[in-house]
Amino acid sequence: MYNGPGGGLYNGPGGGLYNGPGGGLYNGPGGGLYNGPGGGLYNGPGGGLYNGPCNNPYHSNWPPPHMLLKYLEDTNMTSIVRLLKSVGYFN
Repeated sequence: MYNGPGGGLYNGPGGGLYNGPGGGLYNGPGGGLYNGPGGGLYNGPGGGLYNGPCNNPYHSNWPPPHMLLKYLEDTNMTSIVRLLKSVGYFN
């Protein structure tokens, strides 16, 4: 697991554990937890959950679910854990 810039375990800008704009834990436009167009939880074209054809496919920089869950619990990010569990991410 890479924890340097851009890595799934990186908590700085662009990282999988970053909760600011563009990060894996960001719930605003373009973020990993955003369910609108272009977000990681969006199931339409350009979204992370889209399963149709795409010229520019989404590439996840999230760590494996069990590692993400441990990190979120260790850092007391309970609201994010609840959100991810509510959409079945850890199932």
